[in-house]
Amino acid sequence: MRGTRRFITGLRPVKVPDAPARAFRDLWPGDPNRGARILRGEFEVLGSTRRLESGGEGWEEGAGPVTWRAAAHGFAWLRDLRALGTDTARTKARDLAEDWLLRGAAGDLAQAPEVAAARVSAWLGHWDFVAATADDGFRRRLLVRLAQDARGVVGSLPGEAMHRGALVMLKGAIAAAVALEEEAWMNRALRFLPGELERQFLPDGGHVERSPQQQLLALQDLIEIRNLLHGAGLNAPPLLATVLERAGQALRVFRHGDGGLAQFNSTREDGAGLVDLVLTQGQARGRAPMLLEETGFHRLQAGRTLVIADAGAPPPGRTRDSASGLPRGADRYAHAGTLSFEMSVGRDRVIVNCGAAPAAEADWRDALRATAAHSTMVLADTNSSELKEEGLGRRPERVEADRQEADGAQWLDATHDGWRKPFGATHRRRLYLDQNGEDLRGEDIVEMAEAGAAVPGFLVRFHLHPAVVATPQPEAEAVLLKLASNQVWRLRAKGAGVAVEESVYLGGGEPRRTTQVVLTVKPQTNTIQWAIGRAQAGGDAPLG
Repeated sequence: MRGTRRFITGLRPVKVPDAPARAFRDLWPGDPNRGARILRGEFEVLGSTRRLESGGEGWEEGAGPVTWRAAAHGFAWLRDLRALGTDTARTKARDLAEDWLLRGAAGDLAQAPEVAAARVSAWLGHWDFVAATADDGFRRRLLVRLAQDARGVVGSLPGEAMHRGALVMLKGAIAAAVALEEEAWMNRALRFLPGELERQFLPDGGHVERSPQQQLLALQDLIEIRNLLHGAGLNAPPLLATVLERAGQALRVFRHGDGGLAQFNSTREDGAGLVDLVLTQGQARGRAPMLLEETGFHRLQAGRTLVIADAGAPPPGRTRDSASGLPRGADRYAHAGTLSFEMSVGRDRVIVNCGAAPAAEADWRDALRATAAHSTMVLADTNSSELKEEGLGRRPERVEADRQEADGAQWLDATHDGWRKPFGATHRRRLYLDQNGEDLRGEDIVEMAEAGAAVPGFLVRFHLHPAVVATPQPEAEAVLLKLASNQVWRLRAKGAGVAVEESVYLGGGEPRRTTQVVLTVKPQTNTIQWAIGRAQAGGDAPLG
């Protein structure tokens, strides 16, 4: 094989059995709507839909962005066809697998270890659905390729990627070792597992990519690894149980009142049902922590109001893998959203980030990664981190946060220096949530490194969930926000112009039109004060 494989000498040739030695069952529910689209030749990945059909359409290099193609080659979409529960879906799965063996198997991306490992896990997890009742020739071809892929994955351990892909490799290696009864493979995977757990997860349980979506997926990986080892009668490294518990608790930090995930770093709304299932399978108990100190996320919560804030440094990066086109850094899905926040009241999302389209073309993907697509300050129409195809370039080097609480009220004071190099500026954001959860106050400050230096123009954006109806109140420098539950809140500002503008929301499914409140700084001003509070009949308390 060619491409990105790094083979380790000493691995003996694979003995391919007639069937996997142990029955597997993919743990996670598929989406029948996505499955129905696959029957029509349409494959949707994180909001981006392209053609995937027998005849080679979807496997080739020009079929779409690398993230979309990696998902096609990874075969996790088998669970969506399985969710349909029909013979037609089973036949489609076999046809696509046969077509992949014929037309898609030879490319560098198909052979990239993290993609091959995902495919190994998917094939084994859906063996009964795809192959158990198929003809002998198809089963043999599938199992031979699975064994070849697995040997390459095991030989490539430890994974070079700094992101979750290295964990996917270990999971695939362990699954293949169980299925093919390869003791040497298992020993090799278990030798590298503890070190990878330490590399993938920070001490507070947060995943190194700082993405709620990747936190969820990595927790799913841990659960599958644990179950594979237990099912094979093997003792898991003690660290696995510790990390599994911490990672489950960390995932709770990112949940809004509706049970879905906050939209930071290429995360979209995952349904509450899946998050509940993962937390149950992971045996994660208890309430959400109020902060992830090392990962850099905070929850301010009082009454029915919840604020989730990104107050941490972006994840580390590395260069792109030149053979497969896959990035290696933990910043592969990172956004320029430092110090952004989201807010919900009960089950109503109010302030959001715009979402993500990591499998879309570069222009659309990066528009949603930009600072302007987040609920935070934008200085001189410049991103706080430089967006690159493989991750981030220039980025905040120092992100600091101080949190205080008293009598149920909470303060968060955070700074980042992402604009220090281009402008000599630091962004300071102060948030305050009162003890009743009915008054959120903020202050955004531009601090210049040189005394007397001119402050570049800046503004503050608050993207609204599509269910929120915004009504400007020009005379009061405010905007009324009517939530889906018919509650009315008011966003107002001091030291800025207030306007309602168009926005877009990719929290899930297709793009949806929405609005944003934009605060524009007045000349010679370096500070904006704002407040979001429950509309009061007697008027609002003054800002400042």
